[in-house]
This record gives sequence, C-alpha cells and structure tokens, in this order.
Amino acid sequence: MSVPLKTMITFSERTDFDLAQLLRLYDRAPWAKGRTLEDARRMLGQTDLAISAWDGPRMIGFGRVLTDYVYRASIWDVIVDSAYQGQEIGTQIMQRILEHPDLKQVELFWLCTRDKQSFYEKLGFSANEQTGMVWARAKHARLE
Repeated sequence: MSVPLKTMITFSERTDFDLAQLLRLYDRAPWAKGRTLEDARRMLGQTDLAISAWDGPRMIGFGRVLTDYVYRASIWDVIVDSAYQGQEIGTQIMQRILEHPDLKQVELFWLCTRDKQSFYEKLGFSANEQTGMVWARAKHARLE
C-alpha cells in the first residue's frame, strides 16, 4: 500500500521526538530489527546530525550522520517507510544531509549498504572507490 502524493511531508533536524516512532521504522528493516528504546536513545544522543521525514505526526523517514565536520562523515540508518517509498523522500533526506551547511567542508561521505546501491549511485555515490574493513563484536564473541 502506498500513500498518495497529496500528503504534506515535512523534514526536521530535531531529535526530541518519540523514539517509538523510529523503532517502528527500524522494525521493518532487516538490518535494524531488535533495536531497543534505550539503545536508540543513546545512539541519537551521539549522532551529529539527524534528518527525519514526517507525514503530520507520523515519522516516515530517517537518516543520520557521524562526522568530524572537516574530513569525513558517515551516513547511517537511512530508512523510509515502505508505504512512502518511490516519492523521493529518501532522496530528500540524502540531499539534506549532503547539502547541510554544517557539512559543507566535509571531503568524503562514507556509506554502508547491502541492498540499495543503485539508489545511492543515482545520488553520486560510487562503489568503485569504497575501501574498508569491519570488525563485528558479535562474531568475535562467538569465537571465545
């Protein structure tokens, strides 16, 4: 089910919203299932920039950034409610991040994704330039 385009979508940088709304979005994403209210509160408190999308009182999209404001910024947790996908909401969240005045000096934006590469490539991201390694606490805990 999709929502008609006639709705008035607004965007916000506020982080004092009801975290249950964010958890509702997270619960629909395989990469974010099981996140708790307390963990989300701690995460948001350490986030440098958060952009949320709203249809009236309902959160329908979210994305966040960790950054040093000069050299690097990493973009995390970009998500749009499935009923609102295809309406450029994810694109607007990303554009608001990439064009944010506080991030205008950032040289490189990093992004990790497993299934939305074509979406991010349309915004100018390149998989060819990505390098990186990952250390997973859960994986190492099993080895002990």
